[in-house]
This record gives sequence, structure tokens and C-alpha cells, in this order.
Amino acid sequence: MEFKEKINILLELTKIKITSFVTLTTVFGFILASNSINEKIILPTIGVLLLACGAAVINHIQERKTDALMERTKNRPLPSGKVKPITASFIALVLLILGSIFLSLTAGFIALGLGLFNLIWYNVIYTPLKKKTAFAIIPGSLVGAIPPAIGWVAGGGSLSDPRIAFISFFFFIWQIPHFWLLLFIFGKDYEKAGLPSLTKIFNLDQLGRITFIWILATIIICLFLPVFGIVKSLYINIGLLLSGFWLTWSTFKLLRPNLESKQFKLAFYNINTFVILIIFLISIDNLFILY
Repeated sequence: MEFKEKINILLELTKIKITSFVTLTTVFGFILASNSINEKIILPTIGVLLLACGAAVINHIQERKTDALMERTKNRPLPSGKVKPITASFIALVLLILGSIFLSLTAGFIALGLGLFNLIWYNVIYTPLKKKTAFAIIPGSLVGAIPPAIGWVAGGGSLSDPRIAFISFFFFIWQIPHFWLLLFIFGKDYEKAGLPSLTKIFNLDQLGRITFIWILATIIICLFLPVFGIVKSLYINIGLLLSGFWLTWSTFKLLRPNLESKQFKLAFYNINTFVILIIFLISIDNLFILY
């Protein structure tokens, strides 16, 4: 096996696209707490990334049998036989140990506790729950609410501060339509693997309306961020408002009858673009003095 192929397999095992976003929200929490971006965030962020990657590898091990049944996932490293479960377990262990060391030494034991709690919630609670209910993503969305809090603690913030509670709540709510849209796109695959799927409970038109409500809730929560003192600049407030109008308009198509998968794909892309835009706008507001 060539070195490049080994790297590609490692990146797939660690779900690098997802875990990279986890590190982004960690940096975001740090910026909010410290009103700066400096070298102090580097090692805690690496720690969070390693923990998230370790959790992702464990998830591959847990879901290797169902992954083999789905078209989208059958070529992943474990079901395809490119990596043995024992090898993946060793990789996960190394990542988790290194991540824990980095996080505890540079951000403290509260940050480490949050990271380990997230690991347990993702692999012990959420992953098995996916096999029992199509609504597992609602409690599972707590996983997306923790990384900003880790960054907040690393930046010197207190968990008792209502600002980080509201920011975490924003990411919690956002994750629900984010993952539901993804499940709608691959609903048939989930049914093929025998997993509970929302497409078995609701038709596409119903799913479109329900998801639009969740998206609208995400937008409304975003617009309340200034109330908690998270956003101060008038320009950034206008940016948040315009972003909310854009997402509402772009996902309004979900209310139309006879929905197709392309509408869900577009909404999935738009809601992800929206949250990245919000992170960027609020970060700018906290890093620079804007009038």
C-alpha cells in the first residue's frame, strides 16, 4: 500500500471534513472568550481535533457492519477490508491518548472533561441510539454544542457565562436540520441497511415542512445573539439579519409540493454555508472594533 493511499485511508477513518469543522467551532469559542486569536489556541485545538478523530475511528469500528450494507459507505476502510478492526482500534487509542494529553496540559481538566463527555455521548449514547430511533439526532446534536465550550474554557471563559450557553444552544439547534437533510438525501441507503429512517415515518413533503421549521428556529436563535452581548457592531447585526433573510429565502423551496432530493441537497449546502458565515461575522466582531 502506497504512502498516499495510507494517508487517504487515515483521513477517511478520522472523518477529517467533520472533525475539521469541530476544530473550527473550538477556535470560535476561544475567540469569543478572549477577544483574540493567538498561539494559546493551537495546542488545545490540536487536542480537540485528535479526540474528535479518535471518536470518528471508533464510530467506523462500531458501524462497519451497517456501512457494508450501504452504497454510500460500503467502500469505507473497514467494510472494504483495507483496514482491520484491530488496526483501527490501535489508531483510535493513540489519537485519544494524545488528544487527552494535549487538552489537559494546555486547557485544563474542565476542557478535558468536556472533550471526554463528548466522546462518550457520541460513541456510547448517540451511535447505538441511531439503530433504535430515527430521532436519535436530537439528543445526538449535543455533540456539536460541546466544542465551542471547550474553546471558550481554553480562552479563559467560565461555563457559567450565559453567552457560551446560548452559543452552544445555537450549534445544538443547527445540527438537527443539518443532519436531517443529510439523512433525507441518503434515506434509501439507511432503509437498505435496516436502520430507522425518517423517510419511513414522513413523506418528503412533510419532511420538507418539518425541516424548514428547524431551519427557521436556527435563524431566530441566531438573531437573538446580540441580546446576550455576543454581537455588538451594528454592521455585524445587519450582516446576521441579511444572512437570516438569505437562508429563509433559499430554503423556502422546502415548502413546495413534490420535493426531490436536489432540494434537500441545496438546503444542506445552504445551511452549512449559513453557519460558517455566522462564525465568520461574529469572529470579526470580536476580533476588531467595528462601529
